Amino acid sequence: MTYKIFPVVLFLLFSFYSSKINSTDSVHPQKPKFASVLKSSSDSNIETVYNNLNSNHFDLPNLESFKEALKGFYLLKQKGLIQKDILTLVDFSLSSNIKRLWVIDLGTNTILYNSLVAHGRNTGEEFANSFSNSNSSYKSSLGFYATGEIYNGKHGMSLKLDGLEKGINDNARERGVVMHSANYVSNSFIKCNKRLGRSQGCPAIPVESLREIINTIKNKSCLFVYHPSRSLKTISALFS
Repeated sequence: MTYKIFPVVLFLLFSFYSSKINSTDSVHPQKPKFASVLKSSSDSNIETVYNNLNSNHFDLPNLESFKEALKGFYLLKQKGLIQKDILTLVDFSLSSNIKRLWVIDLGTNTILYNSLVAHGRNTGEEFANSFSNSNSSYKSSLGFYATGEIYNGKHGMSLKLDGLEKGINDNARERGVVMHSANYVSNSFIKCNKRLGRSQGCPAIPVESLREIINTIKNKSCLFVYHPSRSLKTISALFS
């Protein structure tokens, strides 16, 4: 009888083991596609994301600035320094007379907003070319930021920014570098002055865009201010 019972016992044990595996899989389901992408920041994967962006009728950012922004985003997300799948890219290699700020929902791969944005008065005229992390420099700071909380200040509704790169932008809070709106960030100002107005170092945006943009990007999303004078290798080293 033993030889007849033994296969039955094996079958029952196998069935129990299989059910345990299946129940474990149900408790820990497969991660969504976006989470798996976080583990790879190769240029080919980033170009795939870029080529599949839903432009939403906006112009796309330049590929080079997008590459650096996305690589940094992946790194910051893995380290828990940002929480949202929202990336704001400011490309200071471009003329201030064109829309050079993008807000991108990486969860849906969609550009949500494309806006004018000012640089600091001592950072340059039409083009940004000089940057600083120092108080009273009236210059913009490059690099990666985590967005903070909304508050009401001298410019009205504004958004705090926390610079994440030591020596590059980590004085943002102390300097009062925030996202706010300004009347000088407008097509009418460009028409009258042949360039956009400038801030004291803040990434100022149009009045009509402010509420929607900062409500979208507030509370631990990634903001990246790009300029080709700095490389991603330098930036990445600051997070190690």
